[in-house]
Amino acid sequence: MASLISCGAGFFGKTLGLLSSRSLARCTCVCPAVRGVSFSTSSGGPPKRPLTGYLRYAVQQRPAVVKQYPDVRIVEITKKIAQEWRLLSPEQKKPYQEAALAARQVYKEEMTKFKEQLSPAQAAALKEEKRQKMARRRAIRKKRELTMLGKPKRPRSAFNIFMSEHFQEATGESMQSKMKNLFEDWSKLRISQKQVYMQLAEDDKIRYKNEMKSWEEHMVEVGREDLIRNRKKKTKPKKSVKAKGNKTNTKVVSESKGTETPASSPGTGKSASRAKKAEE
Repeated sequence: MASLISCGAGFFGKTLGLLSSRSLARCTCVCPAVRGVSFSTSSGGPPKRPLTGYLRYAVQQRPAVVKQYPDVRIVEITKKIAQEWRLLSPEQKKPYQEAALAARQVYKEEMTKFKEQLSPAQAAALKEEKRQKMARRRAIRKKRELTMLGKPKRPRSAFNIFMSEHFQEATGESMQSKMKNLFEDWSKLRISQKQVYMQLAEDDKIRYKNEMKSWEEHMVEVGREDLIRNRKKKTKPKKSVKAKGNKTNTKVVSESKGTETPASSPGTGKSASRAKKAEE
């Protein structure tokens, strides 16, 4: 529980920094349009998602905690609020959770009315937006899980190593301009100058390979084979299928003359009997 609270401290810190006392009833996030499809209807935009019980408590307690710790960063303040929430009894949490449950029910009713006013194109766009949002959340959760499990970092390329070494001294006001200038500097380097970074990149690949091997062995030990790359799937034995109509030529030796005549497969018994009569 404590580890989950610490991981979510950064997210809640940003959320609380944007929330005000007026947003206690509802969250400020609005469902964006997908590929230019507008979701505006006669009743306005989509309803705003309500706050959870914890966020309601956090918004209420934040001013007092900030006043008590004026020199503490917002992330640390969020951790303190999360710690206080964790220590609350179920009875103390109940008012916030009940308020969140009631707001959630109102949100569902308003969302149902809102969806009824959408055109087929708007409904499809809203469904696609929800699918994309869920996919992003799953990717974030998976990445966070792999980080907590200690998965090794991927190897860096030669240009990434060059950029990390010269980023501080690069010219440019923004990060994008610095990266653009560094890429131009990288393009102007001779092959002999790039060779140093290319060798470092190769060494980093070896490092990644060795660390991944050890990490995957550990994942097998703890029962997380699903995280291993290129798992060997159990292959079912293939059933031997006999091709119909295929003739297999064999040689039949005549007892009387000692000559050899080709014989067909069992499916062509008539031709074999004819050959035998001809020999007689």
